[in-house]
Amino acid sequence: MSMFPQRRSTLKVVALSFLAILTLLMAVPVFADEPSGAQAAAVGVAFLVMAVIGIAAYIYFAMALQTIAKKTNTENAWWAWVPILQIVLMLNVAKKPIWWIILFFIPLVGIVFAIIVWMAIAEARNKPSWWGILLIVPIVGLIVPGYLAWSD
Repeated sequence: MSMFPQRRSTLKVVALSFLAILTLLMAVPVFADEPSGAQAAAVGVAFLVMAVIGIAAYIYFAMALQTIAKKTNTENAWWAWVPILQIVLMLNVAKKPIWWIILFFIPLVGIVFAIIVWMAIAEARNKPSWWGILLIVPIVGLIVPGYLAWSD
């Protein structure tokens, strides 16, 4: 799925990837025997729901990141819609070195640096930096990009 946004944020990618893997693992017992029509339909519905949630999350994050880039006068705001370029755009908004992109792909380190970058993005939007830390709070982390994008 991430091809989701990042760095939707890295936390969102990790969370949605975890949900996708969990869905696949839950489907294994279903296919241990010949699945009935109802079982196959249930698995199909589960995958469809996951896909719709993933697409909605991608669109939400891309729109929020593009809005943040425009409000901070960062060039190439359209990069918010391209998976790897989203990270570059976030680094540009946060005024961090581009080589940090490598750190986003290291497990656990990527989460820490995503929080640091979102803290800098919050400061670029003239908000307290602790808004970036809120990304680690489960439901609240989904609200942070939207708040930073569409608040005054």
